[in-house]
Parts: sequence; C-alpha cells; structure tokens
Amino acid sequence: MATDTKPPSTSSPNSYLQQGAAAVDDVTRALPHAVGPEKSLLSSMLQDPQEYIGVAIEEKLTKDHFYLPSHSTLFAFLVELFEAGQEVELVSLVQRLIDRGLLDRVGGPATLTDLYTYAPSPGHFRSHLQHVKDKFVLRSIIQNANAAIAQAYDAPDEVAGLLDSVEQNVLAIREGSESNRAPSIKQSVNEVLEQFQALLAGEKGAQGIGTGFSELDRMSSGLKPGEMFVVAARPSMGKTSFMMNIVEHICMDLQKPSMVFSCEMSSFQIVQRLIFARAKFALSQLSRGYTPAKGDLQRIQRAALEIAGSKLFIDDTAGISINELRAKARRKKREENIQFIAIDYLQLMKSRTKQAEGSREREIAEISSGIKALAKELSLPILILAQLNRGPESRSGKSLGVPRMSDLRESGSIEQDADMVGLLYRTAYYAEDAEDKEAKAGEAELVLAKNRNGETGHIPLTFIAELMRFETGAPAKDPE
Repeated sequence: MATDTKPPSTSSPNSYLQQGAAAVDDVTRALPHAVGPEKSLLSSMLQDPQEYIGVAIEEKLTKDHFYLPSHSTLFAFLVELFEAGQEVELVSLVQRLIDRGLLDRVGGPATLTDLYTYAPSPGHFRSHLQHVKDKFVLRSIIQNANAAIAQAYDAPDEVAGLLDSVEQNVLAIREGSESNRAPSIKQSVNEVLEQFQALLAGEKGAQGIGTGFSELDRMSSGLKPGEMFVVAARPSMGKTSFMMNIVEHICMDLQKPSMVFSCEMSSFQIVQRLIFARAKFALSQLSRGYTPAKGDLQRIQRAALEIAGSKLFIDDTAGISINELRAKARRKKREENIQFIAIDYLQLMKSRTKQAEGSREREIAEISSGIKALAKELSLPILILAQLNRGPESRSGKSLGVPRMSDLRESGSIEQDADMVGLLYRTAYYAEDAEDKEAKAGEAELVLAKNRNGETGHIPLTFIAELMRFETGAPAKDPE
C-alpha cells in the first residue's frame, strides 16, 4: 500500500501538484552528457594515440567520465594498450577486441570506423575533454543528491553521520572521483622508486615532516602523509607540551600550515604556551617579582609576531565529535591546504553514533578508526594524544612508572590503528624522595613502542618544566 505523502497544511494543492510534476519530469530527464565531445576524444586517440592517450592520462580522465558504456569500454581498452606499449591501429585493434570478446560492447566495426573518421580538430581536444569532465561532475552531483535525498527520507537515526557522509561525497566530487584517487600498481611502484632514489641522494623532502626531535626523526623518518602518531602518557607527564613543541617546529620552523584541535585547553592558553616557550621565557618568574630585561621583551615580541604571522589554526571546541572534527579538517585542507593536524586528546572526543551508545570502548574505537581514515583521506600526518590507565603506577622496582602499550585506556583499537605509538614519561615524577627527585629532575623518555615503518626503542629527552618544553637528549649532569 502506498505511503501517504500529504504535504504540510501551509502548502497549497496547486503548489503540491507542481512539485509532483517537477519530480516526474526529473525522473524522465536524461543525465547530463556530451556524446559529441566523447566521440571527438576517442577519435583523436585512435588517430594519434601516443599524443592524445597520454594527454588523457595526464588529465586523469577515466572510463567513468564517459556517458556511453561503449565509449567507456573503448577508452579503458585504449589506455590498457597504451600502458602496455602495444600499437594502437584500427585493424589490429579490431582483432584484439574480437579476441577479448569486446567488439560488440564497443559498438562493432562500424562504430570504430565512424569514430576513426570523425576527424575532429586537434586544437579542440582539451576543451572537449573539459566538456566531458564537466558533464561527469554534473552527473555525480545529481547521483549523490538523489542518494542523500533517499537516505534523508528513510529518516536515519544518525543525522550527524549522514551529514558527514554527504559532505565527504561532495568533497570527493570536487577533488575528482574516488576512482581518480586510487593509484594503479604501476604508479605506486614508480612513487616508491622515486622516493628511494631521493633518499639515496640525501634529499630531506623524501622523508616525512620533521618533529624537531632528531632521534625521533631518525627512527621514524619523519611524520608521513596518511599516518597516525599516538603519543600517550599518564596525567602531568607533559604530553600537551610535547605535542605543542612539535606543532611549533612544523608550523613556525618548517612553515607548514597546521591545525590543532584542543578539547582540554583554550585557544588563549595554547597561544600563551607557544609564545613563552618559543621566547624561552618562564612566565612563572613574574609571580616571583622578576622584571623582564630588554632581551626578554624582544624575544617575546619576536615570538608573538612569528606566531601571529603563521598559518596555525586552533579549534578549542570541548568534547568535539569525530564527525565535526572531520568536517572542520576537510574545510581547512581545502581552504588553507593544512599539512599537519594535532589533537589533544582522544579520550575527550565523542562519537554520537547509535552503535557507540552505552559502550565507551566502542566509542573510542570509532574515534580512533575515524582519525586514521581522515589522515589517509587528507593525505597528511595526524598526531593525537591519549591517556594511559594506572598500569605504570602499579609496577615496582625499575619498572615503576614505565608505560607499556597495553596501558592505553579503553580500547586496543588505538594500538591497532596507529602507525606509531610513543609512550611519554618523566622519571622524577616517580622518585621515592626529594633527593632522588632532584637527581632525576628534567629526565624524560619517549618509548617508541610501535613503528610500522621503522625501528622501535627508547628516546631520551630533557623536560624544562618552567618553559613547558622538551628537548632532544638526556639532561646534562654536573661533573660531580
């Protein structure tokens, strides 16, 4: 039985009938297409394959851009022959299509002859290619809009999830279809060999983004696009300071646009930390009556100007959801081409899906997998902080306070999704007495417990508490 689709009382019957007529008209209308330009492209490729098939590949034209299935099939076959280095000539082409059982699917010999003799002007190839692409974009918009309408009418329980999906699909149209973004195995092999050659030549650009910590960069070869780096610690270990030291290096020293999502600290607090850490001025000195010297003021002003002129974007939304974070990150990637994201911290984020209700472990798993997927989608590294459980405190002897990957709170999926896991701790925090605490002051360590593409191990660090700053290497000790 048909569902009653009575319009709201505010709509007139005539208005409703007009809407219904428009809907019927939409159903019967053909999707946007440009058959003439499609024929022009294929004709040019048949007549001069070396020139025009190569141009089509460079312009990321795919078989999905063609409206007619016969044109789509023929284009895919021409690209296959071109990439295999085989000659594209009408007689042998017909025979190859017969051998593969594809001749009827491209319209038969008559269609091929018609395409071959179509004789378009070579100077119009790129404009015709753009016509074909434009029509494909229009078809994609219509198809995605229809899918979104159908899902909206089905009244999904997760409106935020639907909104996120719609936005992702629209952005995929802007950036090129999903098929455009999937590289062939040949492309991947070439990229690997190019990077290998660049590494042999000692080019720094061949590695990932540097963190500013030399030993970490050596072990990881930098933070690479698509990777998720989890830095986990117990409270008061300085994980936010460590994260902001990396953000400072990437954004200020390397001049790469970066975004920070802070669920715990305000934008004011983050900028305050950045300015005084970069100026190497301990703000706590003011409470003890210290008057800044001229050099101090100059360093503070210089740091403030550098940060003000940088492309650092801070979002301090408390309890941000994974869907909201993804939407904001995509927008900043599109508008500002951000190259790095840092998140403080994972357990303060939310996932508002129905599946996550009532299960904190499931919620954390969805957030973790969502962040990893975002890193791959935007092709940039994401550093995310996480809390450890009380495991380090429960240990004894030399193991007291030393974290393990199993200490990650609430979900093993964090360990599974992460490309690198760094466990941060400071030995002075677990000192047994004042003398021991003084002897261990400044000692810190990052345990690189997981590294998909490199070695693991312990990285000694120095923590300068008054500056909220970490530095590479163990603290210098007095000669005594």
